[in-house]
Amino acid sequence: MNKDQKHLRIAQLDKKIAHLAGAKDIAFPGEGWVYALRTALGMSLRQLGNRLGITPQGTKDIERREKDGSITLQRLREVAAALDMQLVYGLVPNDQTLEKMIEKRAHELAREVVLKTSHTMHLENQGLDDEAVKTAIEKRAEKFKNELPKHLWN
Repeated sequence: MNKDQKHLRIAQLDKKIAHLAGAKDIAFPGEGWVYALRTALGMSLRQLGNRLGITPQGTKDIERREKDGSITLQRLREVAAALDMQLVYGLVPNDQTLEKMIEKRAHELAREVVLKTSHTMHLENQGLDDEAVKTAIEKRAEKFKNELPKHLWN
């Protein structure tokens, strides 16, 4: 995949992620979504179990596994369908967009590279002044951001 395709993919994913951004502010119900929804609907363990083709104890086990994080996405899809709902799943960057993640990492890596080089040059009495270092970091970060080298995430 060339760099234009990579940037297009990033832009497309950022557009999709933007729709999910508000979801990260939604608090997880203390007992889990399955329990919260089942009880809000006034549905018993047996009733949900019947819809899933399992026992009430099996339904309770699903609720426990969801709460402790060991449930599978496939099982959650099945429960959602049994509740006449749809599972919505996504990953949202802490920095809001993939583009911002890349910018941040490119800047971090550029800083590491330039400061290491600058230190070596300083030892050889060829050091750069602070403004030159800052400019070099910005240029290198821009290059990393545009080229998206594989070592960006090392």
